[in-house]
Amino acid sequence: MGVLTRQGRGADIGRKGENELLATLSVSNCKEYQWVCHPMNRDTSMTNWSRYLKADEWHHVVIINDTEQTLLYVNGICDYNSPARDIAGIAEVEGRGWNIGASEWGGRLDKLFSGAIREIRIAGEPLVRVDWLIDSKPQQVLQGTNERIVLLNGEDNYNFAFIPDPQKLVYLNPEMFTAQVEWTAQHHGKARIAMTAVLGDIVDHSEALDEWERSSKAIDIMDQCRIPYMMTAGNHDYDADDTYLRYYGPERFAHKDYYKGCSPSRYSSYGVIEAGSYFYVWLMADMKHLLHDMDWCKGVLHQHRHLPTILVSHDILYADRDGERRIPHNSENGTIIWEELVAPNNQVFMTVNGHYDGTVHRIRRNECGKEVIQLLINYQDSYRGGNGWMRLAEFDERANRISFRTFSPWVERLAECAAPAYPDFQFLTGPYDCFQLPFQFQERFNLE
Repeated sequence: MGVLTRQGRGADIGRKGENELLATLSVSNCKEYQWVCHPMNRDTSMTNWSRYLKADEWHHVVIINDTEQTLLYVNGICDYNSPARDIAGIAEVEGRGWNIGASEWGGRLDKLFSGAIREIRIAGEPLVRVDWLIDSKPQQVLQGTNERIVLLNGEDNYNFAFIPDPQKLVYLNPEMFTAQVEWTAQHHGKARIAMTAVLGDIVDHSEALDEWERSSKAIDIMDQCRIPYMMTAGNHDYDADDTYLRYYGPERFAHKDYYKGCSPSRYSSYGVIEAGSYFYVWLMADMKHLLHDMDWCKGVLHQHRHLPTILVSHDILYADRDGERRIPHNSENGTIIWEELVAPNNQVFMTVNGHYDGTVHRIRRNECGKEVIQLLINYQDSYRGGNGWMRLAEFDERANRISFRTFSPWVERLAECAAPAYPDFQFLTGPYDCFQLPFQFQERFNLE
């Protein structure tokens, strides 16, 4: 839906994309604000995106160009997405003005706005914050802190790391994904990170070769540092050419001693890693090929039925909201995974997935009456495509507990240059982001 549109086409000023608008603020079908403009000093258009937004709310939108870059603010927060440099102003066609509440295509009105527009101000220079229509403080929907939190509370403890759905970071903010991977590599020893799991949707657009290349370049940091990691594909990673397998198929892992094999589809895989007092199986069950790989997954579990197992798949758990409360549910794939792979196999003590918006956790009991921890971890719909937040699980065998923390290496880097402001928290502290669960290791892992 078009909110504000500069009249005229790219063709009117000799630009590429002859029917493209000279500038438009629109609401996309993904519930984001999209600002597209043709700068005065470039041949092609430039785009800014906001985070996902909720309906039935007022939004205060500010777009500022200072002849160097364009930044998009929503409700007082700059939701930048890799803002390109050297962007000067907005190109114009002499004698043409602006449309309010509509976009254009090919010189004709298109996609009328459905909603309410209260006030619009257009200025010929970048305005400082006090001159905005509203200088409102951001509504804080995240709880967090930038105070240092200890990531390892005992010398015998160890961490498992989970990198949720990097798709928006790889697409729009690749420096954030790189920061996650670099931090993991740098702190592998200090924080005793025994395994890192990437939860799927490594790219946002499976047809975009640059996204595959960016993600692979970042992941290569862990390869070079010999950091143990496992991956599973997400719905954004599939295409007719099996590009995911070209970048992240069995060949990439074949030389790693913890990697133990792949399924007939080559999308599912498993590994075995030693951490603390135990050897852990990591079973990556591919969502698209789940039924095709089912017998192979069952075979892996049967072969390693005496080893504690973490099962990762892109699609298992989602959550409904009831006010501040979140209610977890099995997805269709999640029901199959529970009934076929988790409930009958006592060694599976944890499942982890992304895919669905938000975070939630729960404990269920399997057919033996033993507890299974289930986690949904996904921040892609939050600020800046996730702001570099990832999940750490600290296993404390001595205290019989697992501590879960959400940390952003990217925000940690920002804090080295300036005091971060909301929503730039190094640690998220909400009840679904930071919590502890009691866990009787010896009793739960007695798998005879």
